[in-house]
Amino acid sequence: MKKDIYEKMEILANSAKYDVSCSSSGVETNYKKGELGATHNSGICHTFTADGRCVSLLKVLLTNFCIYDCAYCINRVSNDIPRASFSPRELADITINFYKRNYIEGLFLSSGIIHNEDNTMIMILKTLKILRYEHKFNGYIHVKLIPGSSMELVEQIVKLANRVSSNIELPSDKSLKLLAPNKTKEKVLQPLKFARDLSLEKNQKPIGMSTQLIVGATPESDRDILKLSSALYDKALLKRVYYSAYIPVNDNKNLPSLITKPPLLREHRLYQADWLLRFYDFSWDEIVTDEFPNLDEELDPKTFWALNNLKYFPMEINTVSKEELLRIPGIGARGVMKILSARRFKRLTFDDLKKLKISLKKAKYFITCNKDFQRQVPFYRESLKLALIKPEPKKLIQPSLFDFDFSAISGEL
Repeated sequence: MKKDIYEKMEILANSAKYDVSCSSSGVETNYKKGELGATHNSGICHTFTADGRCVSLLKVLLTNFCIYDCAYCINRVSNDIPRASFSPRELADITINFYKRNYIEGLFLSSGIIHNEDNTMIMILKTLKILRYEHKFNGYIHVKLIPGSSMELVEQIVKLANRVSSNIELPSDKSLKLLAPNKTKEKVLQPLKFARDLSLEKNQKPIGMSTQLIVGATPESDRDILKLSSALYDKALLKRVYYSAYIPVNDNKNLPSLITKPPLLREHRLYQADWLLRFYDFSWDEIVTDEFPNLDEELDPKTFWALNNLKYFPMEINTVSKEELLRIPGIGARGVMKILSARRFKRLTFDDLKKLKISLKKAKYFITCNKDFQRQVPFYRESLKLALIKPEPKKLIQPSLFDFDFSAISGEL
């Protein structure tokens, strides 16, 4: 029976939800009467532009038919699931109709591989041409490049898209060979390398590129993952690496069981470590070492690094360099700029830092201010760690009958 457009949209948007290159996908809260707002686990996601704006994107597959049999993928050829395909015309028209109704500001387009790689890329290209040339659509378009497709097709898509990506998925060749035998790291990265070289040519528009790594499906350590991410950043190949906590969808002896919970905290720690790589001038082998190949679950990566390198601390807030300030736990890039600006006029104290809205919850254990130092916790690794992970006691306020800031009957503020 021929599927209607709504049914196709439901199937293909749901099949796209496991790709986290748009970070808000996969979250669902049902609408409740009397409450404002709701999210759905598929269909529309959000991303951020270079100037910080949040934009809504239609996130969908062109088709969830696929000739590959990747063990971790819901759309693998051997899975018995509902299948559907859009024609390029259908998808372009849906995108424009959604845009005109102000539901979206762009399109995030991926696809299973139908017939072969080039055939799939031709269908994606046709969709983009209808949007750009017929509808004159100038909005944001993010396209997943198909590994193994011809470079001529990649070149045409790069000229029409705002961002392209190709998912490595698994951090090592061994894991790819075991779980995704149709893929290799070189095959996945080839279209991205070609796109990078194109964007570096004169009179070519720069284009953002990204990839995704699955976390927890295979035994690689955080050290293996961050080493790969760092290499991709150093080669100027990618603007962003996304990390996706593995959600079991298939029963396979080489994968975690279906009842395994996604390692969401590990995913969060990897994003924090990735931030240190990109903006805080840390190297991957400083964040994870042979002794500690995995990130600490109790402490963020910067604090964990500081505890393992107490020889650099405490730092005098009034004299250390910008690079050293960036390594103090709890002080971010904006906080560093505030400190550098303020200390041009005076020597800063702990009270001055509070006035600058610098969080001292972690930083107080690793700094001196005008030679003043916190003295409550001994400067030893275990003592500091205990103080850092110990929850702060809640402050209880005893209501007074003679205060007018809250109800004397209920005690509500």
